[in-house]
Amino acid sequence: MFGIKELKEKIEITKTTVECPVKGCKKIVERQRRVFRKEDRFRCRKHDIFISSSTFEYSYEADNFLWKEEFDIKLFEKIKRVKRESRMARDNSEDAVSWNVFRFLERNNQINGFLKSITGLHLKSSEAIYWSYSQKENKVLSELNEARREFGEVIKRGSEPDIIIKTDKAQFFIEAKLTAGNDTIPSNKNSSKKYESGGHNWFSRVFKSDYKTIAIIEKKYELLRFWLSGTWMAKQQGLNFYLINLVLSEREKDIENIFKGYIRETERRKFLLITWEDIYKYISNINSSKDKDIILNYFRDKTIGYNREGKLQRAFLIDL
Repeated sequence: MFGIKELKEKIEITKTTVECPVKGCKKIVERQRRVFRKEDRFRCRKHDIFISSSTFEYSYEADNFLWKEEFDIKLFEKIKRVKRESRMARDNSEDAVSWNVFRFLERNNQINGFLKSITGLHLKSSEAIYWSYSQKENKVLSELNEARREFGEVIKRGSEPDIIIKTDKAQFFIEAKLTAGNDTIPSNKNSSKKYESGGHNWFSRVFKSDYKTIAIIEKKYELLRFWLSGTWMAKQQGLNFYLINLVLSEREKDIENIFKGYIRETERRKFLLITWEDIYKYISNINSSKDKDIILNYFRDKTIGYNREGKLQRAFLIDL
C-alpha cells in the first residue's frame, strides 16, 4: 500500500499524460478523462496501479487492505455479494478507509469502547454490519430490508449505510465521508417513494421540514433516508438510535447544525458529527494491541489523491 512516504509530493500532469505517482518511477501514461478506467494504457506495470490525474487504483482490492488474514478476506467476499458498488481498490476510497478502520476496532474489541467515548453508553454487545451485510444472519440485515420495503424502496437499490452497529442498547448508522460531501439529491426528483407516508406517517414524527425541502432544495437526500429508516428500525426493536456522520476535520463543519434544523431529536434518537481524527485520538489512547501501530501509521500516512495542481493531499489533519 502506497502512502505519504512512498508517493511523490507533486506529479507532472499535461493535457494528454500523467506520470506515475510512486517516488523514483519515470513511467508516463495516457491521461484519463471523465470516467476512471482500468485499462492497460493507464497502468504502471512496475507498481501495478492504474493512474489518473487525481488518484490511482490498485489491480487488486486486497492491496488496499490492512488486514489480509483468511477470515478478513472471506468476510469481505461475503459483503461483496450484497454491496451495491465497490471502489475499494481506489487510493481515495472512503469505503476502503472505513473497512480498514472499523475492522481494526472490531478485531481488537474496541467498538463498544469507541461508541462509549462518543455517547457515554455502557454497551455489553455489538455487531458490525458492513454495507448492509449481517455477519449473524449471513445476508442483508433483515430489519434493513423491512425498512426499505416500508418506505417504498427497491430492495437492491435501497438505502445502504456504510456501517450499522447493532448493540444491546442502541442502533448506530455510520455514514462515512472522505472526499465526497453530504450534498445528495434523488435521481428522480418527482418520486418520493413512500418516504413521507410509510411507517404510518413516520416521516412527520422524525422531521420538522418536508421531503422536498430536505432532499431536493437542501440536498440532504442521503442523510434524510438514513435518519428516516434508522429511527424507524430502532423503534421497532426498542432501541435508541444514533445517526453518525463521519467526516474529515476540515470538511462539513456546519453539517451538524444544518441537519439538526430539519430533524426531531429526542433523548432516544440523535444525530452526531464525528471526525476521522477523533477515531485516531481514541485509538492513540487505548491500551496497546497487536495492531495499534499499524492503524496509527495508516492514519499518518494516508493520502486522498492529488489536487488540480498535481500536489499530493494528506487525508487526515494529524500532528506527526
